[in-house]
Amino acid sequence: MQLLPGSARILMVSLSALLLLLCCATEAHNITSILAKNPEFSTFNHYLTVTHLANEINLRETITVCAVDNPGMSDLLAKGLSVYAIKNVLSLHILLDYFGAKKLHQITNGTALAATMYQATGSAPGASGFVNITDLKGGKVGFGAGGNDGELTATKILPSEEAEAPTPGPSEQNLTALMSAHGCKVFADTLVASDAQKTYEDNLEGGLTVFCPMDDVFKSFLPKYKNLTADGKLSLLLYHGIPVYQSLSLLKSSNGVMNTLATDGAKKYDFTVQNDGEVVTLKTKIVTARITGTLLDEQPLGIFTIDKHRLLLPHRRLKPMLPLQRRALHRRQSPLRKLPTKIQRTKRLMITVPSDITAGDSLLCC
Repeated sequence: MQLLPGSARILMVSLSALLLLLCCATEAHNITSILAKNPEFSTFNHYLTVTHLANEINLRETITVCAVDNPGMSDLLAKGLSVYAIKNVLSLHILLDYFGAKKLHQITNGTALAATMYQATGSAPGASGFVNITDLKGGKVGFGAGGNDGELTATKILPSEEAEAPTPGPSEQNLTALMSAHGCKVFADTLVASDAQKTYEDNLEGGLTVFCPMDDVFKSFLPKYKNLTADGKLSLLLYHGIPVYQSLSLLKSSNGVMNTLATDGAKKYDFTVQNDGEVVTLKTKIVTARITGTLLDEQPLGIFTIDKHRLLLPHRRLKPMLPLQRRALHRRQSPLRKLPTKIQRTKRLMITVPSDITAGDSLLCC
């Protein structure tokens, strides 16, 4: 990211406060470090960190930030908005494209609509997540919020009733209700009926990411789920959550092992996050699932759907037992149990019984 020198800073006459235009093409950048050199934007810089927008900005390859000066931020804070509403307002000042001084003055027909980070949240109604950019000639450029019909009003910050509207924090929302309303009702209902729900709720404040299987796949798995032990059921449900907030942007830049809510001491129930461009996959010892959608991505909660044919399985021992396997376990006190290396032959099935098998384990057939 390159900081425009004072002489090249663009005066936006639609704003009574001078906004600093920060543009980035492809080189690595750190927005907080750049703004730290400009004390007149210290409050704006502080709230980029508080709202976690700084991380989102740093992960983008092309970005334009309209930094609001301290007096402008004071006017915003005087409205008594929640930190989530403040995040929406500041997101409206972050354009998802590169607009250098030259490009701003070469806009086709003198005006253009630019998508903002507020639009990218998916919560901006209508065109409220867009900003109207107008070349006013004479070296001046005007910005107007899309939700305000793009009108260039003389304010210190882009006005938007939609962005400033009361926004409940993710921790104030009903986790299972969110999932139920967006195609994950079977998983949510199963969660409510188990002890796993409390673990999910206990992690909401500190940060939580949920990978939600869609209704069709979990519904088809329910008969097998019912055959799992109580511990197996709990582990399976907890395996679909991680005890930290990971935005989709962070997941797209992450590669490596992540612990899950099911990880507990000897239970190394983790999976590997792998990304290839815009595609993010979760690789367990059994399956590889792809993230296909976003239900919610707002600090401290992320809820993502995984592809409709996949369920995250942490270990083969969580696979439900077949009838023949269950009968084999019932014979655990038979002479076959005392001869762990002997192979019992039948007309239809050959079973090798390991010496350390217990009633809670599954028996694999060949």
